[in-house]
Amino acid sequence: MIALKQIIVPTGFSEPSLCAVKYGRALAGRFSATLHYVHVLEDFVALSWSSDTYITSLPKLREEVEADALGRLSQLLKEPEGAQLSAKVALLNGNPFIEIVRYARDQNIDLIVIGTHGRGPIAHMLLGSVAEKVVRKAHCPVLTVRHPQHEFVMP
Repeated sequence: MIALKQIIVPTGFSEPSLCAVKYGRALAGRFSATLHYVHVLEDFVALSWSSDTYITSLPKLREEVEADALGRLSQLLKEPEGAQLSAKVALLNGNPFIEIVRYARDQNIDLIVIGTHGRGPIAHMLLGSVAEKVVRKAHCPVLTVRHPQHEFVMP
């Protein structure tokens, strides 16, 4: 039998991510596993598309974004369906797929449960997919979860 002792749910707080949280909770409850909620903040300077961005305001903005993300992660611990679970939160910095894979390896994660938007092929080519990169690079199994109200349409 497969033993799941450590499960990670990376979240961007989107609808697909919150669906993944539900799956992660159910699996963690079933296997008495520790659940890790992880959010990755990307580098603000690297994401700046305009030279009009005021570099001096970035540290304050970064602090606000970090505080908001930590608050949202902490809220996941307090929700009734997650309160009985053994859970941890982690706020990471960097490229999302790299940090998720690194965290999973460093924490000896047995399963990654990640939400996916299920975008079409054109959007996928232009935007890429964190979930797809995690599936390709992770050392452990990855369960991808789509929001149930997104209908599958053949391209």
